[in-house]
Amino acid sequence: MKYKSVLKAEFLYRKNRFIALCKKGFMTLTVYVPNTGRCKEILREGTTVFLTYNDSPNRKTSYTLIAVMKGDKIINIDSQAPNQVAYEALLQNKIDLGFKYDKIKREYSHGDSRFDFYLEGEGKRALLEVKGVTLENKGIVAFPDAPTTRGLKHINGLIDASGEYLTYILFVIQMKGVKFFTPNYLTDKNFSQGLIRAREAGVNILAYDCLVTRNSLETSEKVPVVLEETWNLDLQEN
Repeated sequence: MKYKSVLKAEFLYRKNRFIALCKKGFMTLTVYVPNTGRCKEILREGTTVFLTYNDSPNRKTSYTLIAVMKGDKIINIDSQAPNQVAYEALLQNKIDLGFKYDKIKREYSHGDSRFDFYLEGEGKRALLEVKGVTLENKGIVAFPDAPTTRGLKHINGLIDASGEYLTYILFVIQMKGVKFFTPNYLTDKNFSQGLIRAREAGVNILAYDCLVTRNSLETSEKVPVVLEETWNLDLQEN
């Protein structure tokens, strides 16, 4: 996935979930934040960020905040990106699902849930849901960074479908250089326990990191998944 017209700026503060102010030279820019998560551990005053520019008259602001520097690490925070990079990776067979698929359909409904992908091949059918991960501390990454009833609904939907389909939840880690993925028990215990129930029901839980630059994002390597509460760390404190 590639972005156009990317520029570097300095983060000032977040006015609300969707709008932040950034500084570029002597200019103060009003910026759209495409991530409703808290992101408090990375969106700090003075942090280097990367913005895309789009002067469409239909937009309220011409700038969108897509990535943040955390030390020497670039973290992509665009919540729309994981679905797209997962699609690109699936097209290239970069995600190991344990079978060869030759049909990929985006947005597939089952029961009262809508999943990101339906896949088919070798006489098998599969459902796959994608979640983006931006929360990191000391190489450990976790999801979610805010309570998510929608995420829990997707888990329960995959559990319900697991007798009829192969089922997967894919965590796209929007950064490189991490040790492992774990659910964030401190922020959302229900979602975290739901992942364990899902695994017991046969849902496959995968995590892949990404190669990130200021203007691109693509899936890279499989990352270990640790579901137990052993790693109960406050990942939002650094």
